[in-house]
Amino acid sequence: MSVPDHLCYTADHEWALVEGARVRVGITHFAQEALGDVVFVQLPAVGAAVEAGGSFCEVESTKSVSDVYAPVSGEVVEVNTGLVDAPQRVNEDPYGDGWIAVIATGAGGPPAELLDAEGYRRLLAGPAPDGG
Repeated sequence: MSVPDHLCYTADHEWALVEGARVRVGITHFAQEALGDVVFVQLPAVGAAVEAGGSFCEVESTKSVSDVYAPVSGEVVEVNTGLVDAPQRVNEDPYGDGWIAVIATGAGGPPAELLDAEGYRRLLAGPAPDGG
């Protein structure tokens, strides 16, 4: 399962690419795989204010509809309009062409509450067995 080292992650399976005071957001390989075939992405509105941890859009698959949670607080400044006609990009390239939105945070650097790649891998692995 792909977990790129240069990204930050949430426990809700979103990824964040910090680009100065802007953060590009999408769902992880794990999330898209769990959802199955994505058939629709409800993009957030450009200019919308979002709160870290709050739902800011939805992804619909052949299995279910799932909320996508903002990894940071700020304002949506760009959305991936290519997903309107090709929502399957979320499945095909979740860390590339399948990105969902860019949020302007007004601050640089990754927020402390986000996981690094190693922390996200540990989350996916589950709790360690008790040593007894």
